[in-house]
Amino acid sequence: MGHDQAAHMTRRVKVWGVVGGLILIGMVGGRLVLFKWMSEPAYFAGDIAAFAVADRDHPPPERPIIFVGSSSVRLWSTLQADMAPLPVLNRGFGGAQLSQVVYYVDQTVIHYRPRAVVLYAGDNDLDGRLRTGKTPEDVAREFRMFVTRVETAVPDARIYYLSMKPSRERWIDWPQEQRGNTLIAKICASDPRLTYIDVATPMLAAGTPPPTELFMPDGMHPSPKGYALWTGIIKPRILADLPPRSQ
Repeated sequence: MGHDQAAHMTRRVKVWGVVGGLILIGMVGGRLVLFKWMSEPAYFAGDIAAFAVADRDHPPPERPIIFVGSSSVRLWSTLQADMAPLPVLNRGFGGAQLSQVVYYVDQTVIHYRPRAVVLYAGDNDLDGRLRTGKTPEDVAREFRMFVTRVETAVPDARIYYLSMKPSRERWIDWPQEQRGNTLIAKICASDPRLTYIDVATPMLAAGTPPPTELFMPDGMHPSPKGYALWTGIIKPRILADLPPRSQ
């Protein structure tokens, strides 16, 4: 290879290196912009509007047990069958943070005057990739806000908090999530209307991180086996507290 050819190839490598770097920066920057937008309550306005349409087309049961929170609730497609005969209503949305659940609590919870609420949220708040800047203490404070809003509007409703799960995809975040779980468990222990339900410990029974079979391919959301495990923990507890009303 001649000197001119070598110089030309070197320039091409440098140019494509710069182009590749700019593409990578653009991808990362775009991802961060998306994550920032997902942190805004307005991001889920469409999901909330869809609940109103669903209520119109399929009237919900009277004083249901509301399951609310992030996508681990939203993707629970077998929830009604799994919790039967309990009258449950799924109001999980997107990849919601706990602060967004608080923001939409009127539409997703209080509107239905539920007999009980099952909340799963918090791990999106502590996802290091989202760069929310939130701490476990922030999540615990937002949980208190959620409780205050629900107890003020529906004082006889029980509130169950499902512990943040130790997912494979977010295993690096587990220490922060564990701290958040500990703080929220203490809050629940101080109020007889609150119940902390630990789904994390059973998920870790087979080792750390938890087994692949408990998750969808994304390593983050429960698989059918994961939801079956949750059902076996959650359903007996709710049935013990709130037996189905006679027809």
